[in-house]
Amino acid sequence: MKRPTLTPPCSGWKEDFNLPSEPTKIEPSPGLLNANYQDSIYLEISRHSIFMRELLLLLALASIPVLILSIYTLIDTVAHRQHELFLIVVIATLTGIWQAASFIRAILLTPRDEPIRFNRVRQKIYAYNFNFCWWNPFIPWPIKIVSYDWKDVRAERWRKQAVTHQGSHLVKTGIMLSIVEPGTNKVIDRFPLNNEYGEASIWAYVCTYMQHGLSAVPPAPLNRDHNDILWCQFAMRLAPEVKWPKKIDHESRTAPQAIPPVKVALS
Repeated sequence: MKRPTLTPPCSGWKEDFNLPSEPTKIEPSPGLLNANYQDSIYLEISRHSIFMRELLLLLALASIPVLILSIYTLIDTVAHRQHELFLIVVIATLTGIWQAASFIRAILLTPRDEPIRFNRVRQKIYAYNFNFCWWNPFIPWPIKIVSYDWKDVRAERWRKQAVTHQGSHLVKTGIMLSIVEPGTNKVIDRFPLNNEYGEASIWAYVCTYMQHGLSAVPPAPLNRDHNDILWCQFAMRLAPEVKWPKKIDHESRTAPQAIPPVKVALS
């Protein structure tokens, strides 16, 4: 039986993938990748903390009148001294405040994208991480931009199962990137590579690109620019744009001595 090698393993751990310097066991495939950019110097992969933003915006708008009604009912209950209803109305009001705050903050604070850049020439990764807490909308949700050596990156596949209200089983899987203390298996940081698919082909593609370069992998399908927004994407217009710090932005996109990049030939 396989056992995790990292301390601690990621939540829902199922498998450790190969080390960054090891040959991959399967063919690299770009089929499940969401890439923003790719050339001979770096590969940028897109990530998202929330999906279906437009639906979330509708829920946020719907929660506002419900919250107003709850507050009005609370005031009316106190005014008429309806003690038997007071606790129920207070709970309903607090729930409404929590729900409205969660939806609105998710819409207004979650960036349009949370990319990771894999710089092959520097052998480093740069992650634009957004840290949110879905059950507590009243604490800071910061953006934390980090950079690590590629040799200290580890990849784990996770799998989680939940039971829906209808009794069916919902299975989610993904790939977690863990950063270890050099020369150890002790994890010092952790963030997702992919929250939708736990396929080894994703990690194999990244590893092959970082080990052998652009010519060793098929071109990844490129996303639309996340700032090029369609007229109907109202929720996305409210989301913050991705803003890398100037120094990190330059470093993550360039080689140490400005080696000219070889761009992907798109068909």
